[in-house]
Amino acid sequence: MGDIEDGFDVRTPAANGPGVGVMVKRRAPKTAKDELFEGDSFVPGTRKIYVRTWGCSHNNSDSEYMAGLLECAGYKITRDEKDSADLWLLNSCTVKTPSEQQVENNIADAQKKGTKVVVAGCVSQAAPNEPWLKDISIVGVKQIDRVVEVVEETLKGNTVRLLSQKRTDAALNLPKMRRNELIEVLAINSGCLNHCTYCKTKLARGDLKSYPLEELVEQARTAFEVDGCRELWLTSEDLGAWGRDIGKVLPDLLKELVKVIPEGCMMRLGMTNPPYILDFLQEIADILNHPRVYSFLHIPVQAGSDAVLNDMKREYTNRHFCNIVDYMTEYVSDVYIATDFICAFPTETAEDFEESMELVRKYKFPSLYINQYYPRSGTPAARLKRIPTDEARRRTNEMTLLFRSYSRYGEDRIGQEYEVLVCETASDKIHLVGHNKSYEHILVPNRPGLLGTTTRVRVTEVSKFHMKAVELDSAEGRSLHTENSQLINRVLLVSVALSLLYWIVVTLVRLF
Repeated sequence: MGDIEDGFDVRTPAANGPGVGVMVKRRAPKTAKDELFEGDSFVPGTRKIYVRTWGCSHNNSDSEYMAGLLECAGYKITRDEKDSADLWLLNSCTVKTPSEQQVENNIADAQKKGTKVVVAGCVSQAAPNEPWLKDISIVGVKQIDRVVEVVEETLKGNTVRLLSQKRTDAALNLPKMRRNELIEVLAINSGCLNHCTYCKTKLARGDLKSYPLEELVEQARTAFEVDGCRELWLTSEDLGAWGRDIGKVLPDLLKELVKVIPEGCMMRLGMTNPPYILDFLQEIADILNHPRVYSFLHIPVQAGSDAVLNDMKREYTNRHFCNIVDYMTEYVSDVYIATDFICAFPTETAEDFEESMELVRKYKFPSLYINQYYPRSGTPAARLKRIPTDEARRRTNEMTLLFRSYSRYGEDRIGQEYEVLVCETASDKIHLVGHNKSYEHILVPNRPGLLGTTTRVRVTEVSKFHMKAVELDSAEGRSLHTENSQLINRVLLVSVALSLLYWIVVTLVRLF
């Protein structure tokens, strides 16, 4: 068949092989009594769509675009009211088995309710012929700009599959319905340069495709100046690889982006694999030291053992990773470094695992994404003999206990003051979440008008994952500030008095 840009091709489900870009399975038209509307025609854009997303920030960005397109077409978008929705749009992630299982369970739930389903994301792109995806409409990762067509056909009772990758990625300036209107999640490229033996994402996203520098800068400028965003999150499967397919490197982009970040706004870098920033450590450190860039870096190491890293085809060593962390720690003040580990990769020995544990002990990463290895079908590692489940769980639990045994936020933080940008609501719905320059999580009491602003706070409590604070210009903050000032004054007075008494004693001793 031709490329999907030639239009829909009507086929039977059996014709939908791996090379097929689009399939529409037509069903018999429903009678008027089966529809929610009067008349015998389908009315597009008049239904409620439930949107659920799993996985990385790139997936979240795709969901925001799809929701924006559907909203512009007249659909009501909900992320909470699934039971009353006419169709569920499920944006899937293929990184972990549990998240894939959740998508499968959601499909089964929808089918029991008689609710239509469209699946997007990496699972359906990489493995569209999974039995549980039979007769399910699919939006491929390069087809998100056609989600309205797929939803409308699915609501009519047809099964539509847009899977071809023979087209460019969707434009950056599509309508967007942000999950958080203050945060622009900007995917700067799709795909990657790696061939990690455990990862299935490459099967879905393909090889590296970088968005042009000028388009990314313009999208960032629009998000800040037109849409009122206060934070810019850069995301992709591998941020550090950006530009290598178009003759550029990541620092080229970052240097241009910081020029369009307004005062009072911040940029956060996303996940970058070690190989692609080793040549640019100084340039990356300079960017992280910029006053409008969070001093935050997410560098997934995955294993501490060179043997395991080689089996994973990660293309770097323990020493390379340590060089990056050591450099950033030395040259970026209070840098916040997050990383990932896979526990119980098939070839990981007890000694290999201990090398991973030693890395955690050495650096005490404040954010640590610990993943027990799960085989992903179609990957080279899936053919290897697995470590027994009990041992895999033991290693995962051991690393989790180590992680929970320390904290970035010690008691010495109480009383310290920070400038924070407040852009999120905490899960307790009582506090808002602010971040200081180091992207440390600071909870502050909610008040009208605080979201989207910067404020100065004083830390009052600390815990494993965050600090709590009060605004200095609030009544509580002023009270604490007054009490602390009074305490400091008393300490100074006592010090002066003791010093004076000391010199009086010394003088008397000399006289007599």
